[in-house]
Amino acid sequence: MSPTPAPDALLPVAVIGLGDIAQKAYLPVLTALPGLDLRLMTRDRAKLDRIGDAYRLDHRYTDLGDLIDSGVRAAFVHAATDQHVPIVERLLTAGIDVYVDKPLDYTIAGARHLVDLAEKAGRSLMVGFNRRHAPSYVQAKERPRDLIVLQKNREGLAEAPRSLVYDDFIHVVDSLLFLVPGEVEHVDVRSRVRGGLLEHLVLTLAGDGFTALGIMNRMSGSTEEILEVSGSDSKREVHNLAEVIDHRGQPTVRRRGDWVSVARQRGIEQVVLTFLDAVRAGKTLDARDALRTHELCELIVERIESA
Repeated sequence: MSPTPAPDALLPVAVIGLGDIAQKAYLPVLTALPGLDLRLMTRDRAKLDRIGDAYRLDHRYTDLGDLIDSGVRAAFVHAATDQHVPIVERLLTAGIDVYVDKPLDYTIAGARHLVDLAEKAGRSLMVGFNRRHAPSYVQAKERPRDLIVLQKNREGLAEAPRSLVYDDFIHVVDSLLFLVPGEVEHVDVRSRVRGGLLEHLVLTLAGDGFTALGIMNRMSGSTEEILEVSGSDSKREVHNLAEVIDHRGQPTVRRRGDWVSVARQRGIEQVVLTFLDAVRAGKTLDARDALRTHELCELIVERIESA
């Protein structure tokens, strides 16, 4: 097991994979935080040097073994999904706490393997479900939620069912599981597949006194994410995680403040801090809840494919 660093020591943290999500969402947050010794890794040397130069980071690696041997304590994994299992497996086995983009894997067997391995190794494994930390969704959880409707639509992006569900609809699934006020007792899946491509999908989760609908239309003509929670004669809408509309008689509208960053609005900043605070405190984060989301995604794929 890796030693817990002294409180005043820089925490050695790896960022593995320097693609779009790392560059847009995570590096701007991580490089602004104090107390971190960031170490970058990608096999693309030109990209590694370009990003390392941009952020003035000297620790750069193209080999995972060399990175592990450098003594990193925690890692953010933003590599391609088909590389999650081998990369995360090596990190956990080396005693390194891991934050990884969703999904853990495109198969439920791969996801279960990583969760089991993290438990055996006694290390944290956190999956990047940032919406659980987005202020507008956290606040929506404080409202009456007899009926929950979450739409996440795209334009002209019909896709194979497994990759669509695990890459994108997984956010809808996880957000509904986060928001439902009780145990899910009923699951229903409706979909439209043409030419092997999934065009739209509707998920119903129901339990004692509540119903939750997750909707995705990949041929909707619009890129949008709209959440509605309602009950006790009141309703709250959240548009694109930024605009909040409360309905109780006359609607009232609140928009993201001019100086609120997109990373904070979308929960990226908060989820990063949650992970790093746990690493510093020696607290082990359990990925079983994230695995539940993957298991529901697998059920959805099975029902689509059997329809």
